[in-house]
Amino acid sequence: MSGMVEKRGLGIWLTHIGLIVGIAIICFPIYMAFVASTVTQPEIARPPMPLIPGPHLIENYTAALTRGVNSPVLLMLFNSSVMALGITIGKIAISIISAYAIVYFRFPFRMAFFWMIFLTLMLPVEVRIVPTYEVVAGFGMLNSYTGLILPLVASATATFLFRQFFLTVPDELIEAARVDGAGPVRFFLDILLPMSRTNIAALFVILFIYGWNQYLWPLLITTKPEMNTIVMGIKQMFPSGDDIADWPVIMATTLLAMLPPVAVVIFMQGLFVKGLVESEK
Repeated sequence: MSGMVEKRGLGIWLTHIGLIVGIAIICFPIYMAFVASTVTQPEIARPPMPLIPGPHLIENYTAALTRGVNSPVLLMLFNSSVMALGITIGKIAISIISAYAIVYFRFPFRMAFFWMIFLTLMLPVEVRIVPTYEVVAGFGMLNSYTGLILPLVASATATFLFRQFFLTVPDELIEAARVDGAGPVRFFLDILLPMSRTNIAALFVILFIYGWNQYLWPLLITTKPEMNTIVMGIKQMFPSGDDIADWPVIMATTLLAMLPPVAVVIFMQGLFVKGLVESEK
């Protein structure tokens, strides 16, 4: 018995050492980016690069937030937040309503419509980008938040996930709601929506990061610097030709661009675990 305990204890230590090494490998580049964002340009250009943060943190981050390169980073962060939240909320709202209609309403060709939605998984933005751009331009939505959000607002994956979850809801619950006089809207709002909070929390994280990391579509439909997203801004900061890059400002911008997705993951992780615990009660 003691040998088993010792072996188990050794296994735990080895597991933790492996985790610490893995985290160190992943976090070291992020730490180096942070160090680069706190020193001056000559210190980065002159090898070896420093491994200890410098005294210019406030100066570099202030320059990034207020000046940037083509537009202030604070404005680009706002643009990316609006786009990511719009895409996330729109995808979840449309998907959950679509899945509700497909599962609980009997109408002609409902499964055909579902498979048509599902088949759009094979049509990413890159495949339909030319006709989508033509439609957006025709409606005058270039250089607008609506143009950034609307073409990306449908999600076959989320519709499929909500449909599969709704199929697991017991028929007895539906009958009980019907006996209590709950109509379709009340059944959806009072019963299905609270039961779906775990799925919504998980999808929110995935879809927010998807919307935040969009590059090709915003690059195509925005021509004004004030409509740039943070991913576009980072790419535009890199030097072209004989230009000299302001690496401290670039590194400060990259770290600032990481903060909103990290905050969403941390915040929604708590809701996700809370939803799991409550569902067991």
